Amino acid sequence: MRHRSAPTAIVLTLALSSVIAPSRAEPLITQGIGVQTCAKLDLKPSQGLDHPPNYLLFYWVQGYVSAANFLLLNEYTNFVDMNDVDANKILKLVFDFCKANPDKKPISAIDKFIRDANKIEVKEKDVFNPWEQ
Repeated sequence: MRHRSAPTAIVLTLALSSVIAPSRAEPLITQGIGVQTCAKLDLKPSQGLDHPPNYLLFYWVQGYVSAANFLLLNEYTNFVDMNDVDANKILKLVFDFCKANPDKKPISAIDKFIRDANKIEVKEKDVFNPWEQ
């Protein structure tokens, strides 16, 4: 009886160890709906923030532009005014981009939006880095 349970225990141990072993995913610098392919998005700009994919994208964009502003401040002493990150404007921008480029990612449209946006200039003495080490 003891010989029959040994192979079962070995198989069970191997199966469990493959499930429990940590996966080694590549490090990510950006994650979320903005890095999904456009073909996977179901944006409906006419519904504004009442449509879940719309508000998920818009809130992601707010965070992404906010993060980009830290880089802009510390590298170029300017930033994108978050008042210009308007839901209707962003949804239409990404919808149009994705319609023309279903194989691309919304982040490309937002990167262009950031590059092209009017920037607010600040003095270098007003720039801060909350993570300065």
